[in-house]
Amino acid sequence: MTDTATANWLDRFDISRETVLWGLLVLNVELFALGLYWLVSSAQLTSAGGLRYWVYPFVWINVGVWAVLRTDPAPTGTRQRRLAAAVAVGYFVLLGYFGGLFGLATPGPSSFRIAALSIPPGWGPAVLYNGSVVAVTLLPFKVVGYAALAYLVYATVIDAAGSAVTGLLGLLSCVSCTWPILATVVTGVAGTGTALAGAVYAQSYGLSTVVFVVTVGLLYWRPFGR
Repeated sequence: MTDTATANWLDRFDISRETVLWGLLVLNVELFALGLYWLVSSAQLTSAGGLRYWVYPFVWINVGVWAVLRTDPAPTGTRQRRLAAAVAVGYFVLLGYFGGLFGLATPGPSSFRIAALSIPPGWGPAVLYNGSVVAVTLLPFKVVGYAALAYLVYATVIDAAGSAVTGLLGLLSCVSCTWPILATVVTGVAGTGTALAGAVYAQSYGLSTVVFVVTVGLLYWRPFGR
């Protein structure tokens, strides 16, 4: 990597005063929303451990939106953009399926509802639908998080198309794209009758959040970019 390329890459991590101010504003709005939810809902925080489940969604939303706003896909031809878009859409579908955004319907009558005050902000407002064939559970933090990952994959595919060398590096880097899927599968298919399964289930959202943040960081980093 040349000195110029290194400088351009490091510039992506510069945080301006304006960015800090916007970040503080967003954090204040989120804290206000959580405080308002605590006041008007019947939810009770009995421990610091319970508080983390209120915070996880905003980690997903904030990290995902920040990475998308600071990612500018490299200029390329129409064919490469279409290829990258197809890969990104396919990746979002995989994340959505294994992450529980949609799947096969459960037996029973069709239903549709929007959950708002019954769950904390970020988890809701959630759209819940169970039809005759498909079931949909749209949680805001997962929709934003998976969409952000898909967009970063789009930018990664475009960057990795520059040459055989960068393409190989891009392929190896994108192994990290599978981490959110693998984390979901591991925490979802573990046997329910063991202490290990119980421990994994209890920590599944924490694990998923860590995997999400690391994956966003790697896809945003993209050291093989042109």
